[in-house]
Amino acid sequence: MSVERDVILDLLPLYVAGEASPASRALVEAHLKQDPALEERVRVLGAEGFTPMPSSDLPAELELETLRRAKRQLDLQRWLFGLGIAMTAIGLSIRMRFEAGRLVEANLALFENPFLLGVPLVLGLACLTAYLIIKRRLQVGGR
Repeated sequence: MSVERDVILDLLPLYVAGEASPASRALVEAHLKQDPALEERVRVLGAEGFTPMPSSDLPAELELETLRRAKRQLDLQRWLFGLGIAMTAIGLSIRMRFEAGRLVEANLALFENPFLLGVPLVLGLACLTAYLIIKRRLQVGGR
């Protein structure tokens, strides 16, 4: 059976970390006997102290609750973005007047109805600000 070198390269991190199954380990060792350059690479990885990330020892309930909280945050972020765009668009709507098929006048409707269109504009900007705050919090890791 011939195994491509790419498959062996995919197995190397598990092999060096000692987490490969016995069958995978035997497969890698058989290939290393035929490929001295790759064998040297494995030796260097082992000498550099290559180790995988430690597994999480958190309770399953805590992991599940963390996942649910992250999903709620992402859902909230998505809603805030949509509402922010919609409300801002309403607040910045344009009133246009056409005569004989030509645009005669165009201005922000906000100037004519500041209270009526100012409220959605402020709400939209507040939603977009909240969206950016949540986005930053999720990117930086909850600071």
